Amino acid sequence: MRLSSFLAVFRPALPLILGLSLGCSLSLLMVSWTQGETDEACGDELGNGRLIHSGHIRDVQNGQDGNEDFQPRVVPYHKDPNKPHKKVLRTRYIHTELGIRERLLVGILSSRATLNTLGVAVNKTVAHHFHCTFFFTGLRSTKAPHGMAVVAHGDDRPVWLMYETIRHLHQHHGNEYDWFYLAQDDAYTQAERVVELVNHLSAGQDMYMGRAEEFIGGEERARYCHGGYGYLLSRSLLARLQPHLDSCRNDILSVRPDEWLGRCIIDYLGLSCVEKHQEMTYRYFELQKNVDPEREDSAQFKNAFAVHPVSEPALMYRLHKRYNQIELDWTYAQIQQLQNQINNISELTPEGKAGATWPIGINPPFRPKTRFEVINWEYFTEEHIYSCADSSPKCELRGADRADVNSVLETAVGRLNERYQPQLRFRKRHLLNGYRRFDPTRGMEYVLDLALEALTQKGHSQVIAKRVSLLKPLSAVEIIPMPYVTEATRVQVILPVTAHDQDFVGNFLDMYVMNALDTHDNALLTFLFVYDPFDAQRVSQTDVFAGVKAMIGEVEKRYGDVKIPWISVKTEVPSQVKLMDIISKKHPVDTLFLLASVWTEVNADFLNRCRMNAISNWQVFFPIHFQEYSPSLVYRDQQPSAASSFASVAHGDDRPEMTYRYFELQKNVDPEREDSAQFKNAFAVHPVSEPALMYRLHKRYNQIELDWTYAQIQQLQVCYGTSSS
Repeated sequence: MRLSSFLAVFRPALPLILGLSLGCSLSLLMVSWTQGETDEACGDELGNGRLIHSGHIRDVQNGQDGNEDFQPRVVPYHKDPNKPHKKVLRTRYIHTELGIRERLLVGILSSRATLNTLGVAVNKTVAHHFHCTFFFTGLRSTKAPHGMAVVAHGDDRPVWLMYETIRHLHQHHGNEYDWFYLAQDDAYTQAERVVELVNHLSAGQDMYMGRAEEFIGGEERARYCHGGYGYLLSRSLLARLQPHLDSCRNDILSVRPDEWLGRCIIDYLGLSCVEKHQEMTYRYFELQKNVDPEREDSAQFKNAFAVHPVSEPALMYRLHKRYNQIELDWTYAQIQQLQNQINNISELTPEGKAGATWPIGINPPFRPKTRFEVINWEYFTEEHIYSCADSSPKCELRGADRADVNSVLETAVGRLNERYQPQLRFRKRHLLNGYRRFDPTRGMEYVLDLALEALTQKGHSQVIAKRVSLLKPLSAVEIIPMPYVTEATRVQVILPVTAHDQDFVGNFLDMYVMNALDTHDNALLTFLFVYDPFDAQRVSQTDVFAGVKAMIGEVEKRYGDVKIPWISVKTEVPSQVKLMDIISKKHPVDTLFLLASVWTEVNADFLNRCRMNAISNWQVFFPIHFQEYSPSLVYRDQQPSAASSFASVAHGDDRPEMTYRYFELQKNVDPEREDSAQFKNAFAVHPVSEPALMYRLHKRYNQIELDWTYAQIQQLQVCYGTSSS
């Protein structure tokens, strides 16, 4: 009866139980079969000489790959104590380590005859708009222009110059840039448009882009890029072309370097010059003779990326001025268009046209939340300003302030004439009131009350007063690119030495030897011996710097590959400007000088700070260093006092003697009755046998401190003539 009732309860669940049991049994059987096959396979693999390598099972004998999954495992790092530790050198910038390249490098093909004329014009007009610009020539001139990166290949043949230029770009900059732009120095290039074109092109494809020209007597489809108008080469094309440069140099005969390069690219890479790619067109303009750039107004001229030929530097500067004016007009047109759009859209806002601030597109005026944030207005006239730097109530307008006021007045009258002509023409009489303030959220604001003479078309005139508001808006923050500096730059240390300084040269030499020569730092030391006229006359009999020169000779003997030169100068009043003028004439213009003194301690950190903070053509480094006072200057006409001498006063002579005091507590002694000086002045009392005695000692010492405090108060009151209450 019980069994039947039990089965009746679990009868609905019997199919489920049977299904689970059957599934578990079958899964166990399948696992056992799979494991058996895997063991045999592993045995066969090991027996046949197969190894697991790089995530695949590779057959060493037959070279076949298997499809089995690779199970990675962590390989622990064990440092071998027998091998020397190798320092890991990290790159200076993260983009170098990640392989991020710059976008564009520009190469200008010049010559010895035009480097100082057209090459300088190109450098002054457009070179600073590119990240890096090199000038490639055959033979370097006797005096290279200052501030230009010139690469001389040693041969003036045009084809050889092109061959060496392509090889130089690939070897030295092939891994640093995505695009290379080559042009001649008789072409004017619109730098911003070339950069914009490059930013819209993909760097991962072979590209040969410029003005396409047909070969003389060649195929109709093959084109080469004319070198006068510039052309773009991608990094991938340069890498593919590099192995074939020698073959092109030996096999291709051509007089024109651009035609030689185009033939080389077509023959070995199968690429032809293109003018249009991915809806981007390379635009150019051929400049005719005796054409005035300021009067040229065609669309082809305005949209050109390059203009060729440019016969003289003056024409290059005129082209640069013209294109800057075109860009400025285009920018103003864009600003006006955006202002009109903002004005039209403001009508759809809840505030309506009142919500559009003046000028349109500029941040609204700053609204102070408290009275401490109110921006003050400065009142001025044409002659005076009533807010002075020295807190004077009134001072004369001069310098930059006067130029600023005159410029604002001229602009205000000019804008009024632009707005009301030809009906009215205004002429300034004088300034009634002027106000200005600097709003950090928008710029410099002006409010002018002008007395104007209004002239009509019929010749009538009337003097009127008109208030105008002007704003000099803050432009967008521009990050000025700084030249790349490294800690590998050579530092030329200049040490002027006079007859009074020669006693301290030994310390300087010891520090220089330890911090520069022993560490093989890239620094050179030059001594500048300054003779007065009297010592200069006796230099053949008695040389005042003979001891210093002997020390220099000892250093040179100790370090065989080190030469420390010196220069002798005769002058009565040595000045740093005069000394550096003498030194600078004996070194290149890009030399990094460090003018030191005999008290300077030269070390690696200081030299690196000089290298990183002194930037050629940009920045001069004036370190504020610590220098001890010379006793000969401080005590020139008097003897040093005993109190000022460090040697006469030893540390600790005037300090009070400090004694560690203690008290040994006898048994059954009452702390409240102990009144000895040893007890009162003790730092520690021992032994304390029970807590109650500890509390009584604490109470007694508190009472002693309190009595001492009252005594001090009484003494002070007596000193000041008051009585105790």
